Amino acid sequence: MNINEIAELAGVSRATVSRYLNNGYISEEKRAAVKKVIDETGFVPSSHAQTLRTKKTKLIGVILPKINSESISRMVAGISGVLSEQGYNLLLANTENDEKKELEFLQLFQDNRVDGIILIGTIFTGEHKKLLKSLRVPVVIAGQHLEGYSSVYHDDEAAAEAVTELMIRAGGQHFGMIGATLRDEAVGRKRRAGFLNSLEKAGITVEESALKEAKFNSESGYKMARQLMENHPETDSLFCATDTIAVGAIEYLRETGKKIPDDIQIIGFGDSKIARVLTPRLTTVHLAYKTSGEESARMILELLAGKNTADREMKLGYRIVEGESLR
Repeated sequence: MNINEIAELAGVSRATVSRYLNNGYISEEKRAAVKKVIDETGFVPSSHAQTLRTKKTKLIGVILPKINSESISRMVAGISGVLSEQGYNLLLANTENDEKKELEFLQLFQDNRVDGIILIGTIFTGEHKKLLKSLRVPVVIAGQHLEGYSSVYHDDEAAAEAVTELMIRAGGQHFGMIGATLRDEAVGRKRRAGFLNSLEKAGITVEESALKEAKFNSESGYKMARQLMENHPETDSLFCATDTIAVGAIEYLRETGKKIPDDIQIIGFGDSKIARVLTPRLTTVHLAYKTSGEESARMILELLAGKNTADREMKLGYRIVEGESLR
């Protein structure tokens, strides 16, 4: 079944069927006739033919740093939910936190004519910025802020400051931090800045050797907790940049006989499922990851429709989820 056959059965011209399929204007009588034939025959228009006509692929490329991450999966769920309602499909590219792969996928998506790209970024090098400027398709940055680009991100600094204040009010005196690489603006620099801001306001100092950087996994959290506690056994309050890092730190602390929160209190970031089943339950920060995905998807749709500028920013809030890991 093709457009010519649909036109013959409906008693209309081929151009009328084409306008119907592309949401163009036709009379209600002709629209009803074409619809009746399509419904009866089960005709499905060729996506390739539609692409040739509209110059749109209805594909959005989504570049993500880690596919087996609860926060990333929540973001992708938000993106998918909004875009699928508008008839778009996703092409997911997992970089495994490899900057070179990020650059390769950005170029690959453009070469393969996706309509737009959502980049769940972590680190933006000079090469990233140069390539982003050269792209001919709309781009939205999710989870990070990048000047000059449409971005949906969280108030990581304020969240870190607030949760650190909780630890101070709970009686914390000797603080340590297991953060992420400072090349990562949100998780690395912003959360560290919020942590240090709170300590400074309270007149609490922390040695540079008590500020560790971990990879985004529990094994690294365990390793950094060991280094921190060996150098600073007096530590009674531990800030972890993610729940996953906190899980590794807790494992090490338990092995060494430390009681949580009596001997050492600890907080995480992410409000993950594992944070809720830990004993004691982890105090953590809830960030609206699914909402950030949804807003990123809406932003890319607005860019595609010409309803938005390419440098719109949206900063989302946070909520502290208090568990039993603070005194």
